[in-house]
Amino acid sequence: MKFEIGIPKANIVSLLRSGGYHFQEEKENEMNFYRSLSPLNYPRFHIYLTKRKKVLVFNLHLDQKKPSYKGSPAHSAEYDGKLLKDEKERIKKILGL
Repeated sequence: MKFEIGIPKANIVSLLRSGGYHFQEEKENEMNFYRSLSPLNYPRFHIYLTKRKKVLVFNLHLDQKKPSYKGSPAHSAEYDGKLLKDEKERIKKILGL
């Protein structure tokens, strides 16, 4: 699920951390965050966040399990649905929108 918001004045990493997200890495112009829904690390919400001019572009999905093979990005994921819509609204509240 993709959505855009205006760039907040506060630090985006700190804001997402306050909502339970962990900063995983930054590659080029993309930051990677996740929020686990169980102590086993999966399932988890996963965000790829990019900055484009005056907006932040969120690419949010739900990883159901870790990749099956080492080095493989393939995994069971959901990209739409009620859980993701609810999480999108939750993120907006965290960001003060």
